[in-house]
Amino acid sequence: MSGIKSLLSAGLLFIGSLATVQAASLPSIGIIGAGQMGGTLASLWSKSGYPVILSSRHPEALKNQVAELGQQASAASVEQTAQKASIIVLAVPYGALPSLAKTIDASVKGKVVLDVSNPYPGRDGQVANEALKEGVGRYSAGLFPGAHLVRGFNSVAAYTLSSEAHRSGAKLAIPLAGDDKQALNVVSQLVEKAGFDPVIAGGLDKARLFQPGSSLFLSNLTRQQLKQQLGQ
Repeated sequence: MSGIKSLLSAGLLFIGSLATVQAASLPSIGIIGAGQMGGTLASLWSKSGYPVILSSRHPEALKNQVAELGQQASAASVEQTAQKASIIVLAVPYGALPSLAKTIDASVKGKVVLDVSNPYPGRDGQVANEALKEGVGRYSAGLFPGAHLVRGFNSVAAYTLSSEAHRSGAKLAIPLAGDDKQALNVVSQLVEKAGFDPVIAGGLDKARLFQPGSSLFLSNLTRQQLKQQLGQ
């Protein structure tokens, strides 16, 4: 019996070691904004083994949320997250992006930045009007000129992401837009690990196709359906 217990114990240690090695080999994801969207993505990626850093203006209030995510998750200030994480996810109200950019722009230069925020004029004011007019992808990239910005996960509601992740059959597709091929590859992998199919729409100008007010915004499609809508 003691021999069996020893084997079980060794097996558990081995599995734990594999999980640690896997997490160490994956890039850390810093999610700025711990609301419904940021929290949902944090949960999906942490379950896939990614080290996740969750941040907000009050990181001390994230203790319970981080505990639910598991041992690979942590909380930090916005500034610390931008400095420490390999990949940055912007999940804040869009009106906050200009001031956020002033705070973290130097720290995210050269990094992949995934913008999942959406501009709504009634909430975000003139910033939203300007972003929608110029094209949200291009406007966001202008706020973080040194980063490799990708638009994605903004066209699907957080509750849909939570309920449809890793579904059987044809997966839900996530449209992506970005000017940097490597950044798109990185984000495509994040989409797959979260349980969805990535579909690259094209450069940042193509983000117009799935920004608020577009026909693809909040349209839940499979890869084949989305590619047809994009004319691919």
